[in-house]
Amino acid sequence: MNDFGLNEMQKIQKQLQEKYRDKWGGLSPDIGRNQLLWMMIEVGEVADIIKKKGDNHIMNDEETRNHFVEELCDVLMYFNDVMLCYSISPEELKKVYLQKHHKNIERW
Repeated sequence: MNDFGLNEMQKIQKQLQEKYRDKWGGLSPDIGRNQLLWMMIEVGEVADIIKKKGDNHIMNDEETRNHFVEELCDVLMYFNDVMLCYSISPEELKKVYLQKHHKNIERW
């Protein structure tokens, strides 16, 4: 996995969603709302590690770092679920991301 990007992430998220379709309800805008809320909870868990353990532990303690990265993965998984629920492709995200980058680079 030299180039582990959104296409690969969405592919494996679709597999996970399909496996648990009956339990989780599939992929739709209604489900996307909940996935966004879960993503925000996961972001809070990332922030909690920063607050409780600090930057030094994240950078130098293997257990803390693994926990931190694992929580970031949870954020990315929910982020991809939200994209899938609203039918946002990696290509569409890239296009708008680059437009936003251009706007920000020219801002000041």
